[in-house]
Amino acid sequence: MRAIRRRWQAVLFFLLVQLGSVAGDAWAQAADSRRSGFDFMSAATQALQRDEAQNPVMLWVSDGARRWRDASAGRACSGCHGVAEQSMRGVAARYPAWDDKLGEPVNLQKRINLCRERHQAQPLLGSEDDAMLALESYVAMQSRGVPIVRPDDSRLAESLERGSRLYTSRIGQLALSCAHCHDQLAGGRLGGSPIPQGHPTAYPIYRLQWQSAGSLARRLRGCFAGVRAEQPSPMSRDMIELELFLAARAAGMLHEGAGVRP
Repeated sequence: MRAIRRRWQAVLFFLLVQLGSVAGDAWAQAADSRRSGFDFMSAATQALQRDEAQNPVMLWVSDGARRWRDASAGRACSGCHGVAEQSMRGVAARYPAWDDKLGEPVNLQKRINLCRERHQAQPLLGSEDDAMLALESYVAMQSRGVPIVRPDDSRLAESLERGSRLYTSRIGQLALSCAHCHDQLAGGRLGGSPIPQGHPTAYPIYRLQWQSAGSLARRLRGCFAGVRAEQPSPMSRDMIELELFLAARAAGMLHEGAGVRP
């Protein structure tokens, strides 16, 4: 009788643990109030991102697919990485990441340039070069629907902390921080436009205001200019550390691949 009672107690304990786990997960999901910039867009702009036949950033994605296989100047990206749909799945959701040779974090654009320099003997591309945006967009598309991964490399800890300080520090003549708008005022309006939470879930983006594709660095530099602050260069250490913090802040949110924004 005592053995049966112990067995039922063990079963009951197991069920309680499972129920507690499920309840905890449900609470965590309910408590997560983060929203993609997609949620702040008009229905028409959301439809533009959903429809790949109409989404203008797909022009860059298609060009990136061509460049991925192009071996006319030497070794193609596919020569090392094979089929992008397989080898690049989830890659964009893991950047910025640590580079052993440089001893510092690199974003996806800098990784593309390092591959060009180290393995293809090709010249470096600028952050807003169409060739760079095409390759980055094509790689980013392979992570559509993949959760953004929080950096767990201990070597990134100091860079992550510096990125956090940059995000929360008052800068520029207006003495505002990123957090003032994207944490405290998110959901409000600025000049008639909604203020999103500032999660980097869809870069590179085709921005309607630009009438072109552009990088996350371009968008961030626009914010620096908006508060009248000195703009970090696109692939500088400061910019990449800020991108690293933003990736950690968005961890668990789904990567949208190359997207559209107003």
